[in-house]
Amino acid sequence: MIQLPQQDELSAIEAKSMAQHIAFSPYIFQATVAMKELGILQFIDKYRRKGVLLSDIVKAVGVSEYGVSVLLDFALTCGLVTVVADEEDDQKNLARYSLTKVAFFLLHDEMSVVNFEFTQHFGYQGLAKLTESIKTGKPEGLKVFGNWETLYPHLAELPDQIRESWFSFDHFYSDHAFDEILPIIFESKPKHIVDIGGNTGRFTTKCLQYNGEVHMTIMDLPPQLAKASQNIAVLGLAERFHQFPCDMLDPKQVLAEKADIYWMSQFLDCFSEPQIKIILSNIANGITSKQKVFILETFWDAQQFDAAAFSLNATSLYFTCFANGNSRMYAADKFMALVEASGLAIEKRIDNIGLGHSLLICSKVT
Repeated sequence: MIQLPQQDELSAIEAKSMAQHIAFSPYIFQATVAMKELGILQFIDKYRRKGVLLSDIVKAVGVSEYGVSVLLDFALTCGLVTVVADEEDDQKNLARYSLTKVAFFLLHDEMSVVNFEFTQHFGYQGLAKLTESIKTGKPEGLKVFGNWETLYPHLAELPDQIRESWFSFDHFYSDHAFDEILPIIFESKPKHIVDIGGNTGRFTTKCLQYNGEVHMTIMDLPPQLAKASQNIAVLGLAERFHQFPCDMLDPKQVLAEKADIYWMSQFLDCFSEPQIKIILSNIANGITSKQKVFILETFWDAQQFDAAAFSLNATSLYFTCFANGNSRMYAADKFMALVEASGLAIEKRIDNIGLGHSLLICSKVT
């Protein structure tokens, strides 16, 4: 179980200091963006052991000494850079700058890079509408991109860099889980798997490549099916791929038939609780006692690390402000109660898959 922050352990000074970090957090973020875009952090990173002089940084990045120094002074106080001691430089009143571990991870840790660029390119501007989204239950931040009611039907219309950052964020977490989970899925030797909400076909592609006999069907909106079909065709896997256009929020939506497994990965967290009940009830009503339902999700309270729970709850605010205004990353108990209330029985739960995913293996209640 994750350890939530214990405020009684903070002194008044520590708590007040944290309050200032929150108050100026947009400045911390934008200063980090500037130092990355100008190449300041990357240049310092080359000299991580002995550090580098301000004059050398100024020359390397082509920005005024004022511009570089004002960023570095702030970076010193928010823990991104540090000064390396050097006796000879001290005598000349010179400072050599080196990266902290925090800045190192912002540059080199894939998760940190993906999360940072997702916020920078996709989320930052629209988050100013979070209060309005909370009040209306609508994704008001989405208006910075277009006059759209929800995000997913319009992913292809996002500007290139913004779309790339969104998909990098989406795929990073699922990709780490897929490779680990494929042996579990194919243990029962399924011949046909239906990928509900398959989006661009990432999971379907993995299955087609993993097993040369399985047939895969994606149930999704037409724009997502078109992109998935294109991606799968490029890889020469179209012969065993099938499309099933659908709207899973339609209470009368039928399922693609004759599947051994109905699969959903990071799909249900895109919906509100009433909508999840509709989707799962459709599935429960449409399957037989011999068919299985596999649900892969990230439960914020089932994480091994505090930072993971923090990131998932931040992602909930992305759903609030951008996706549809009413979905979130769920706590495990609340989510499992929705599954069981829909007419499905949870046969098995497997936690700590990939980067904090949980797998629920379900069957029809008989």
